[in-house]
Amino acid sequence: MARPLGRGIAGRADLMRRALLFPVAIAATPALAQEVTPILDARLRHEAVDQAGFAKDAHALTVRLRAGAEIRQGDFALLAEAEGTLALKERYNSSTNGRTAFPIVPDPENIEINRIQLQYRGIESTLITAGRQRIALDDQRFVGNVDWRQNEQTFDAVRVESRAIGPLAIDLTYASAARTIYGTRSPIARIDGDNIFAGVSLKLGPVNAKCFAYLIDQDTAVRRHFSSQTYGLRATTALPLGRAKLSLAASYARQSDWRDNPNRYAADYWLADAQLQFKAVGFSGGYEVLGADKGLTNTSFQTPLATLHKFQGWADKFLVTPADGIRDLYAGGSYTLVLGKAPPIRMQAIYHRFDSDRNTRRYGDEWDLQLGFRPAKRLAALIKYSNYRAASFATDTRKLWLQLDFSLASNQA
Repeated sequence: MARPLGRGIAGRADLMRRALLFPVAIAATPALAQEVTPILDARLRHEAVDQAGFAKDAHALTVRLRAGAEIRQGDFALLAEAEGTLALKERYNSSTNGRTAFPIVPDPENIEINRIQLQYRGIESTLITAGRQRIALDDQRFVGNVDWRQNEQTFDAVRVESRAIGPLAIDLTYASAARTIYGTRSPIARIDGDNIFAGVSLKLGPVNAKCFAYLIDQDTAVRRHFSSQTYGLRATTALPLGRAKLSLAASYARQSDWRDNPNRYAADYWLADAQLQFKAVGFSGGYEVLGADKGLTNTSFQTPLATLHKFQGWADKFLVTPADGIRDLYAGGSYTLVLGKAPPIRMQAIYHRFDSDRNTRRYGDEWDLQLGFRPAKRLAALIKYSNYRAASFATDTRKLWLQLDFSLASNQA
């Protein structure tokens, strides 16, 4: 059993409160501050998981708090932010608490410095960010901050974003470590490696086109099989259709092993996605393929630094791509309901059919449902449900989330 953060909920809450005061103390140094922007957001969530193969359902009632500040002085900005997660009801396997009789909900109790970064804007049309920072690229399919989980993923990195070269937008990052969602007590809390994220974007009429290269180096022994080099193209556009808007996205990438990966493989990635919005009604659909190696290796296209919850169903059954790859055919709809002066309610439903890329297997199907609204200016409420029905991969799983978010003045940079 993992050692608790403190003695009981009260002790752990007091420890979290004291830890979160650290970034605020930095911001209270008036000699440095030309402009100070506070950062404060909180999330209360109950997650229930009913998964075949477990005699007990998981019930995770957790609260997450982020607090800090950004100080601006001339061309420089210093940002410091602490993050703490407290389990109010811990009937779940957090991956570090030893409660293996329950399904996994990867939101362990944790206190850490989430971000501490220095930015410089003194070069024309260029932003340089150094330190522990949030990185979320494009749709976060390859690199993201995994904000859905209570403990955010951040990177120890140096990032340069520049529009100084004509119409090109250049985004180049070197990251020496990924700080994962699994908390400071996990053996993979920090994954070191020489990671490079590079992208060059160009606007061609209504189309935004991007070439990218993601070199992922995971030095931790149990993660070396995720080390890879990925090169690809992405294009997006938004087209007006009368009073409607059609948004399109397409992407292709080729991935192979890199650095200390013990496997030798090559696999392809494809995405075609369309969304149509007409007033309060929306329709969406797409096809995403994470391919399997066509040779003799038992390896497939992987995206270990992505915000994986956004893709291939909210039940999170495909956080690691199966050896035979995966093909995800999905379609959905949304509707925004307005009743007088009440806050608008946005309802969404998505269906997924999952198949293998190799060996013709039907993995399963999933329905995802969501209802969200804002009861007050700084509050957002969410009810979310996922139902995965297994055919030949994983097990039947149902998940329900009840969530309330509060944001005072959160810096999302």
